Amino acid sequence: MHSRFNALLLGLAMTVGLSACNTTPPTPVSQAAPVPIPIRVVVVSMFEVGADSGDVAGEFQLWRERQKLDTRLPFTHSFHDLYLNPVTGVLGMVTGIGTAKSASAIMALGLDPRFDLSKAYWLVAGIAGIDPNDASVGSAAWAEYLVDADLAHEIDAREIPADWPTGYFARYTKKPYDPNKPAPTGEMFRLNPALTEWAYQLTKDIDLGDTATLQRVRAPYTGYPNAQKPPFVLKGDNLAGMTYWHGKLLNDWANGWVDYWSEGQGEFVTSAMEDTGTLQSLTYLDKSGKVDKNRVMVLRSGSNYTMQPPGVTAVDDLLRDHDGYDSLRPAVEAAYVVGARVVDDIVAHWDTYRTTLPAASAE
Repeated sequence: MHSRFNALLLGLAMTVGLSACNTTPPTPVSQAAPVPIPIRVVVVSMFEVGADSGDVAGEFQLWRERQKLDTRLPFTHSFHDLYLNPVTGVLGMVTGIGTAKSASAIMALGLDPRFDLSKAYWLVAGIAGIDPNDASVGSAAWAEYLVDADLAHEIDAREIPADWPTGYFARYTKKPYDPNKPAPTGEMFRLNPALTEWAYQLTKDIDLGDTATLQRVRAPYTGYPNAQKPPFVLKGDNLAGMTYWHGKLLNDWANGWVDYWSEGQGEFVTSAMEDTGTLQSLTYLDKSGKVDKNRVMVLRSGSNYTMQPPGVTAVDDLLRDHDGYDSLRPAVEAAYVVGARVVDDIVAHWDTYRTTLPAASAE
């Protein structure tokens, strides 16, 4: 037994010795990384209803079907798989609802080595609550200012000083709408105003149509002339918050909050949940050279009003909305029709827009 064991050890030692004497290096195996896919436009949706095609459309489905986003790409480290048209270079994504999901999904895409997003334009296209002071359901608004509704201090309204209009006030300040506020660090983002204006000018004359449903929804808003117009395209800014708020008093606060953070330059028009999270990630990605934040556009279409009509309580109006937005389909259609005009123009003029941002024509 011992002699057999010693023979095995001797053989192993000889094998090791011969290996050590063999100085010929192994042939390297080629593992070149695949070339990233160049993306021209990223269409950012927040949710879908049911399947991605063939049923009631949420924010993503019309883009999936009409832009022929037929190549499905697994995106397991985020909310929803990606869809690509490899001919046009249009990539569609669904972030999930809320700033947390939108921020993480955008960051995951921005760091995904499969894609070259350095020249990509970003179009956020989704539905929103819409201020009846400014527009009607089914209308579509291009935002220049994105204001966050969550990053703040708050005291319950039942405990605030008698002269305070609200219990909500900026961090590092001492009262609501304190002029001595610090520079925004996530409370507000301003998009490229020239690109926003170009998108608006390109789309402002689109006929969004009208329906009996939209007419019925807007009819109670007597005293709000813009709320009673057929759908139209406008410029108007977005307030993003994780809490679904509703009612005239909060609508007044939303107008004041957007005015406060935009230094009087912005106008609250749409209420949603995700856009400041999206811009926070794109801002970080821009700093690392992964994306160009000057190529970002935000389009929101009204699926419901942000406050009740005359003669109705805020609670009753909100609970009625919980049964389903009457204006969902027209709003989804408007977001696509208006947004697609921009996407199609970018793709058609890619030789120019790859290096030079589009600009609105002089009036």
